[in-house]
Amino acid sequence: DRHARVLPWRARRGERTEPYRVWLSEIMLQQTTVKAVAPYYARFLGQWPDVAALAAAALDDVLRAWAGLGYYARARNLHACAKAVAARPGGAFPTTEEELLELPGIGPYTAAAVTSIAFGAPAACVDGNVVRILARLTANPTAFPDSATAAAGIRAGATVLLTPASTTFTTYACAHASAVTARCTAGTASSAACTSMGCPLTTRRFSMVPFLLITACRITEPCTRAILAMGG
Repeated sequence: DRHARVLPWRARRGERTEPYRVWLSEIMLQQTTVKAVAPYYARFLGQWPDVAALAAAALDDVLRAWAGLGYYARARNLHACAKAVAARPGGAFPTTEEELLELPGIGPYTAAAVTSIAFGAPAACVDGNVVRILARLTANPTAFPDSATAAAGIRAGATVLLTPASTTFTTYACAHASAVTARCTAGTASSAACTSMGCPLTTRRFSMVPFLLITACRITEPCTRAILAMGG
């Protein structure tokens, strides 16, 4: 939490996490950068502040607001999903991965992200970046045929990591997302600080780490690293 990036869709300490905002940001961020998404996210919230408003919108208006963000199937699925959620009892988002996966445009990663970030439930958010991190940490030699198979193969192991005693699952999911943007400086002059923190990256003893809590590290500025703190 101390090192969390300030993002327009991320609730700050003490604020209530809004499932609609989490879902909207996750759909927009698919294959798209934070920098590109931020103005679109702001415009969508300004025009459609909740899922009921988005569900009531004309599809043409949604597509027009989406113009320039690319991958237009996402916009169509976004609108269809909003309609499906609005039709549910109370017009509320489902709270489980299984139910979220039944909605248009929501795959395993998005379902896990919404479940963990919006509802604080244990769910492993596994995308290509997380696959690469965990495969290296566990020295997994499997040659997966494609990214979907890789994510499915790594997800079971990632789920085992969902036992951190000192954090929430919301923090854990956001930390996974933040870690993939970090660059490790282990092996440089500043790695003494990493060694003193017990980071396994400085020893390469990946297979001996029982579980990992990924957080943003700002020990030595301006470098930002992924610290993998051993636990249990």
